[in-house]
This record gives sequence, structure tokens and C-alpha cells, in this order.
Amino acid sequence: MADPKKKDELDLEDILAGVSEDELVDLDTLAAQDPEADGEGLLAEIEALKAERDDMRDRFMRALADAENARKRGERDRREGEQYGGSRLARDMLPVYDNLNRALRAAAEHQSDADKALIEGVELTLRELLNIFTKHSISLIAPQRGDKFDPQLHQAMFEAPVPGTVAGDIIEVMTQGFLLHDRLLRPAQVGVSSTPSS
Repeated sequence: MADPKKKDELDLEDILAGVSEDELVDLDTLAAQDPEADGEGLLAEIEALKAERDDMRDRFMRALADAENARKRGERDRREGEQYGGSRLARDMLPVYDNLNRALRAAAEHQSDADKALIEGVELTLRELLNIFTKHSISLIAPQRGDKFDPQLHQAMFEAPVPGTVAGDIIEVMTQGFLLHDRLLRPAQVGVSSTPSS
């Protein structure tokens, strides 16, 4: 496929080769000449050429600005694609994390010597999954009881009046949340106190 820039350069060279030095006229020099000597038509033609030159300059500057904006937009889209392109896969991996956590909690309640190797294998798998999350800038949102509810990071699943708490305090954590870089993949699901502050 031919290079379009090369074609444009050749066309411009062909045009310039067809014009002799004698035919080139500087518009500003022409405008400075006495209009009485050359006639009114020449002055009008010079003004029209100046207007056309200014219009072309304006179009060129706008085209340059558009090209620069397109370059910046493309660069931003490339960066976002690089950072957030795997968000669907990451979101699909979160239930695996939840299930491994549930398995460890259930195993801790009914632990026996025979299950030690299995529990250790699940712990290692969970640790490896967290290492992969860290490698890909997926961070854990792990609120604790007593933390303040943040609607940007948490999802309130229920409200309940709990003595000894202040309204808006987290009273229970059902699932942990996750961030991909600075975007929320999944909010932490929590229960929130509705006890009015005294």
C-alpha cells in the first residue's frame, strides 16, 4: 500500500516544479505598491487573496488542533484500555475469592487433623489469588465493624438499631469489596447501624 504522505509530498513537488520563480509574487509586496498604478482590480484581487490565505491558515490551525486532540484522546483510551480492559474478567474472579474464604471459615469450625492438608491447599490458593489481584492493581476493600459507612465503597444491605453504636457505623460485613486501580469493581456489602446518635 502506498504511503499517503509520500503521495502528498510528490504532488506538492510537482506543483512547485511547474511554477517558475518569476511567477511567484509576495502578497505583502504587491499590496504595498501604488494602487493607482496597477488599478483597483488588482487591489481587490490582493485583498481576496489575503482573505483566502487567512482562511487557509485558520483551517490549518484548526486541523492541527483536531489532530492533537485526537492523539491525546487515543493515548487516554489506550491507557484506560490497558488499566481497565480486564475488569470483566476481574469481576468474574471475585466469586472465586468469596468461595475460598467461605471454605476456610467452614473448615475452621470443623477442623480435624485429616483435613489439614486440604485446608492448607485452600489457603495457598487464596493467597496466590490475592497475589495475582495485587499484581494487576486489584485492591481489597475490607471494612471492619465500627468503621463509618462510605457510599462510594460500601453497599448497605440492611439497617438495624444496635445499642452502643452511632448511626452510619458498620455493624456487619457480608462480603468484601474490590477496587481496580481507582475504579470500584464491587462494593463491600455491609449492615449499617440506624441507632440515632445521643
